[in-house]
Amino acid sequence: MINVYRPFDFGLTSAQEERAAKLHREAIIIDMLFQGPLTTLNYPEFLTAKIENAVAEGLPRAESVNAALAEPSFAAARGELPEFREAWFASGITGGNRQVSVEPHLIARGYGLAQAQFDHLDWMIKALKAEDFRRAKAEGKVAGYVSTQGGPGETVAFIEECYNLGLRMIQLTYNSLTRVGAGCTERTDAGISWYGKQCIEKMNALGIIVDTGHCGRQTTLDACALSTKPVVASHTAVDAICPHDRCKSDEEFKAIAESGGVIGVAMVPFFLNPSGKADMNDFLDHVDYLRKLVGVKHVGIGTDWPLSVPARIMEENFTVLAASLGFRQEHRIDPMETVRGFDTYLDFPNIARGLVARDYRDEDITAILGGNFLRVFEEVCG
Repeated sequence: MINVYRPFDFGLTSAQEERAAKLHREAIIIDMLFQGPLTTLNYPEFLTAKIENAVAEGLPRAESVNAALAEPSFAAARGELPEFREAWFASGITGGNRQVSVEPHLIARGYGLAQAQFDHLDWMIKALKAEDFRRAKAEGKVAGYVSTQGGPGETVAFIEECYNLGLRMIQLTYNSLTRVGAGCTERTDAGISWYGKQCIEKMNALGIIVDTGHCGRQTTLDACALSTKPVVASHTAVDAICPHDRCKSDEEFKAIAESGGVIGVAMVPFFLNPSGKADMNDFLDHVDYLRKLVGVKHVGIGTDWPLSVPARIMEENFTVLAASLGFRQEHRIDPMETVRGFDTYLDFPNIARGLVARDYRDEDITAILGGNFLRVFEEVCG
């Protein structure tokens, strides 16, 4: 491994350190939006060279980032990247999403990549039910659940086809306006369309989690009003602390909580601090705010950052991708910035350590680390 775990200085006593380590070791930890287990700091050079060669041969710059995100999983499934397993287990994460796209030209690649991992990595379980996460923890394995940020697709029937392939969480919109509803960086706050309403009804009936991470304010509120099952925001932060289009209002948080859902706090520095630079204390400030606003049972983790993309690709190409996805200059996105204390997924123990430092109870820490999302997964998916 290129990088090792680096404890953030919370000033913990030795007894507190032992308590945090035990909680991290024994908890079922689920990252609601997991971009790891590798990051820029431990991305393998042979895959970096492969992506750079593809760019030199004509791969579009924006697509190079998505290709880089996928390559470690492909390499691991082929048995070429033992560091993939090493990093995942070193993080302590029990479960995380395996992401797919619903865009027509990317569907086969996305589902193929997810299934390749489940077929070839004997240490990974495909999570279709909540019990799969528990079984992974008991057997010393990890669990992956299939999700998408790309919306439900162009037909309601398509949702069921994706469900049969293992899809268990759908983010209704990304940043922009779609047939389903409005995203969070769109000019208009249109809310959910009639088609979006039909999609939510189908997701409820099948057992697919409704995710509002990138949704606009009214879209989020409509989703919570329309869904008969808990709604989540898989990766976001508190607008009252850090005003940003990707952060959510108190009204949205209360609606998600009233639905029985969970809010995943992200590790994206420009969502946590208006300066665009953040450390673990900024992250914990957002967790504290949500605990006071809606209660600890509605708080979870959805890191979303850092990305598993080599530094050279991030520096040269991420801004192009971000612009194509609806991000603008005022969104303060610096592709090379990370939360201090969370430079790689190996730093995941710092979350439990920080919660201990903030005097959270043991049962509340295990709930935030994964228990709350596991409850929602069980209620929606079985």
